[in-house]
Amino acid sequence: MKWGAATGVMCDKRIPLKLKGKFYRVAIRPAMLYGSECWAMTKAQAARVEVAEMRMLRWTCGKILVDRISTGVFIAELEVGTIINKLREERLRWFGHVRRRDETAPLRRAESIHVDGIRRRGRPKMRWEDRLAKDLIELGLSEDITSNRTALRTRIRVE
Repeated sequence: MKWGAATGVMCDKRIPLKLKGKFYRVAIRPAMLYGSECWAMTKAQAARVEVAEMRMLRWTCGKILVDRISTGVFIAELEVGTIINKLREERLRWFGHVRRRDETAPLRRAESIHVDGIRRRGRPKMRWEDRLAKDLIELGLSEDITSNRTALRTRIRVE
């Protein structure tokens, strides 16, 4: 909905691409990623979010898919990072926030809740903790870095 409201600005050829990129980073992307720090993003969902973002960026630049222009070109012209990296940054930022809380806080107590019962057949669904563990491994971080807010912020920063 935020994209629909902003198309008048984003598709105007008289507005410079740098300004459009800044508007996208400030208004549209946060609306897309609202609450994303708590998502356990699967590969299929990540692909859908990435496709939606690239459609918007392509439309902003006045190009179409048939023009066969690489996605890196749009990202460079508008000076925005990839949305997958931004999702990872938000998830790790929230993780640091949770870890800095006191052990008696309701948020921390909810982490240790164990639900009895059997799981469905097949591969288990991706949990938030699993996704977080993969993110930490990809960036070469440990859980100890969460105590230092500035160090964590600089290590996970995307843009």
